[in-house]
Order: sequence, then C-alpha cells, then structure tokens
Amino acid sequence: MTISILGCGWLGLPLARHLIARGHRVRGSTTTPARLDTLAEAGITPYLLTLDPSLTGSPVGDFFAADALVLNIPPGRRRPDVETYHARQIASVCDELRFSPIDFVVFVSSTSVYPDLNTTVVETDTTQPPESASGRALRAAEERLRADTHFDTTVLRFGGLYGYDRQPGRFLAGRTGLDNGGAPVNMLHRDDAVGIIDAVLTGNVRGEIFNAVADEHPSRADFYTRKALEAGLEPPTFADRAATAFKRVSNARLKQRLGYVFRHPDPLAPAPYRAGAAGAPAPAS
Repeated sequence: MTISILGCGWLGLPLARHLIARGHRVRGSTTTPARLDTLAEAGITPYLLTLDPSLTGSPVGDFFAADALVLNIPPGRRRPDVETYHARQIASVCDELRFSPIDFVVFVSSTSVYPDLNTTVVETDTTQPPESASGRALRAAEERLRADTHFDTTVLRFGGLYGYDRQPGRFLAGRTGLDNGGAPVNMLHRDDAVGIIDAVLTGNVRGEIFNAVADEHPSRADFYTRKALEAGLEPPTFADRAATAFKRVSNARLKQRLGYVFRHPDPLAPAPYRAGAAGAPAPAS
C-alpha cells in the first residue's frame, strides 16, 4: 500500500519506518522544514504541511495520493478554543479526502474521550460527555470522521503513550501530597502503538473503534513511583492512596478482533528508554 501519515513526529516517524520495513510506500508530513531531510533519509516521501487550522503546504494533493491515511493530530490542550479549532482542522482534512483516492482513515484518538466513571469502560461507554475540552474535541472528531461517507474510518483510542525518550517518571517526580494514588493507569508503549496501527492497516480492519491500552493497570502511585526511580528521579509522594476518580479502560475488544499480543503488557515492567530513539520496528502481531 501507499500510506500517508499526517504528523510524522514522536509516533509517526517510527510508524513510518516500520511500515516501510514491511514493504509499504509512505508519504509523511512535518511542520518543520529542518525535518524534511530526516524523513527523506528514512525512506519517507516528505511533505511540509500545516494545519492552522486549514491544511496548507505544497503539494497537498500529492500527499493525499495514497491508499490510506493515518491521521495523528492531537488537539492542543492549552488552546482556549481547542474544540472549535480542532473541528476546523478535521473539516479541512475531510475536504481534501473527498477529492483523493484515499478510502481508509486510521484516526489516532485517546482514552480521554471517556469521563471518569469509576469502573471499567468499553468502546460503547460514550453516553456521557468527556470532562476535558481536548477529550470533547477528540470525541467530536471521531464522530465527524465516522459520519463521512467518502471513506471508512477506524478509531484507535490510545492510552497514555510512553517509551524511549518519553519517560513518564518525570511527569510527577518530586511532587508531594498527591491524591487519587489508587486510580488505575491506562498506558500504551510506543512499540505497541506502532504494532496496533500496522495490524489495522494490513488487516484492512475498517469502520471499527478500539481501545488501545496495555493489559495491566497498575495504580497511579505505583506506576509513577516506579518510573521515577527507574529514571533516577525523586519519586512523588501520595497523601491519598484511594481511587477517587478513575476509569479502567478495557482492551478486550482489540485483542479479540485483531488477535493482537502486546509487546509491553505490563507498564510496571522495564521498557526501552533511549534518548532521541526513533524506535525499532514492532513485529507483526
């Protein structure tokens, strides 16, 4: 296949390398001129494109001359207008897709589309609105893409991404008096994010929604303490070891439908960390 990846950054670049190793042709976009050579050196056909919020760059039409699109544009959490801005970004992409040969979109969403229901959640638990503006923006983007009849969309709701140079231990390192320490975390190693996208694309799994999180859900206190110690940082301290607001996201549907076996099923286990690493290709699952 020829696969276009809108957003060849921390996740998109190793995904592109993996897909190329699997024999696919990859077109990849960046917003940074200096990264065009990095993409080209990886065997990616590079494009300088910006969603601000309309899609601009040259040549946009060539980028969309593909069989499938991986849409990896998370909403900016700090934008006060994140919901309207992200909606305009998605609308701009949909406008381009209508005039392209692409008939399959894989949309990278997030488990933030679920509110804290203090229970295990599955893909259909979306009757209540998300609590964050970015979660609401993603939920609206999912609905917009899935409603478009010009292409099929599969949504992947990723948990918190970690691995290689993204070390979660630094997020809470040294902080004190934290609450909600007993809440389960929903994490996903980048190797598995790459492997799951590959499984959806190569399996031609269309029109689906999958939660993509690791099998195990250690407590917030255990996870961030362990990862801070692994990184040589001062661990956080939790005043409250209860689970007062949480969701435990189920990956059962993904495992059943795709037959996917996680490379990193337990977020507490040691995982590859390497500064600036792009990640090795994940094996087919």
